[in-house]
Amino acid sequence: MSEEKKINIDQKLFKTAIALRGGVETVEYKHLVLSLLFLKFISEDFYKRRKELIDQNKKEYIDKVEFYAMQDKFLIPKGCDWNSIVKIAKQPNLSVLIDNSLNKIEKKNPTLKGALHNGLFSRLGLENSKLASLIDKINNQIESTENQNKDFFGYIYEYFLRKFAIQEGQNKGEFYTPKSVVKLICELIQPLKGKIYDPCCGSGGMFIETYKFLEKYKLTKNVSIYGQEEKNNIFKLAKMNMAIRGISVNMGELARSTFENDQHKNLKADYILANPPFNLRDWRSENELTEDNRWDGYIVPPTSNANYAWILNIVSKLNKDGISGLILSSGALASGGDEYSIRKMLIEQDIVEAIITLPRDMFYNTDLSANLWILNKNKKSRKLPIDGKEIQINSTEKKIIFIDLRNYGSIYEKKYIEFKDQDIKNIKDLFFAWRQNKDYSDKAEFCKSVLLEEIKKNDYSLVPSQYIEFQHIEKNINHNKIKKDSQKDLNELLKKLEKDSSELKKILSDESI
Repeated sequence: MSEEKKINIDQKLFKTAIALRGGVETVEYKHLVLSLLFLKFISEDFYKRRKELIDQNKKEYIDKVEFYAMQDKFLIPKGCDWNSIVKIAKQPNLSVLIDNSLNKIEKKNPTLKGALHNGLFSRLGLENSKLASLIDKINNQIESTENQNKDFFGYIYEYFLRKFAIQEGQNKGEFYTPKSVVKLICELIQPLKGKIYDPCCGSGGMFIETYKFLEKYKLTKNVSIYGQEEKNNIFKLAKMNMAIRGISVNMGELARSTFENDQHKNLKADYILANPPFNLRDWRSENELTEDNRWDGYIVPPTSNANYAWILNIVSKLNKDGISGLILSSGALASGGDEYSIRKMLIEQDIVEAIITLPRDMFYNTDLSANLWILNKNKKSRKLPIDGKEIQINSTEKKIIFIDLRNYGSIYEKKYIEFKDQDIKNIKDLFFAWRQNKDYSDKAEFCKSVLLEEIKKNDYSLVPSQYIEFQHIEKNINHNKIKKDSQKDLNELLKKLEKDSSELKKILSDESI
């Protein structure tokens, strides 16, 4: 199928889906729509596999789960497939019938354990006529053809995830990391073999882009992937996302907090990709997790902000040669107190390799500025697999590269910024020129390689603007933009304070009853 036709389908179908939302909140409605898409996609795979078995004179195996699982497909019990749902779409108890079908499918296929929503359609109570219309539109706009494969299904599912994240906006779209950001991380840390981990995997976008990166070099069998997600609804999105694409990920059996219930305690990963929730507050109680071995050798991260808890969790999970790309809010670059002490230790242990300032407005769920941290347990000279080939990397010990990408990227959806493929290539080429000590030079207002001694003199600050040279700085300052950006930060902070205040009042009110 052509790109133009795919874009036609995804845009039309999403507009139709939103028009039929009724009174259901977007944050809930996305689960309903994505569950229907999932049922449609796995049914198409089921029909094809069933026909294959019959054509191969293996009719006796058409009801055997293992004969579907061996090709990353699912056995769908009689009456639970998409075509059966289409036939009963006019029945008054349609929501119940869909819930029952999804429940039977999950029970029949062990790899779908925990992936599908129990009673979702009945609970949301979307009008029967709107639900029937939605099923009809999906059925008519996504044709049942032999040409549609996992790439097509995955494209539609990912498009819907992205659009729902944009619709939900600030403080709600945390389940989705913009694709171009993940692509950049993959190009910089090159996750080509071994164990890959994401401690806060959301809907699984890091895994999807990593898998695409591996496919370029036909190395998908070289890795094992691990993840964890705390929110149950998002955990299910990720499980469905992986199932559609046939990607095997160990996410544990249930949605759990990475801090409170680590599902991969003994994991030592080669590569870690992460986009944790920014500035997560009260992530543990005062006396909780104070003896956790993930903080060994460091100060216990403060309860007021989880940024450095995420960093230390990642550092503890990396093996001796491991490398990580993680996104944090800019506040983590120069924060004080216990965070300062942890940052000082990380710098002195020479684990930080790069700090990259991302453009504002890259993320759908926050206005806060963000930075990409590259953490590397082994900055020594060595050979590494880069773009599928062994490449000699020079030592980057006792130095950190700072890169400012605030002027990079293109406008997307009128208000967001995304990296184009050429942007990503340019950034990657710069990073590896520095790592190979080949044709690299500092550039004013863009990048600088800084020795640890200079960072120590700056009191262990990792703010790029303290090191990158800015020419004619007064002349180039856009005071209106600075004012606007500062107002965004203030508005976000006020919203959070208002929310916390109302929650506290509710708790006090409940306790007084």
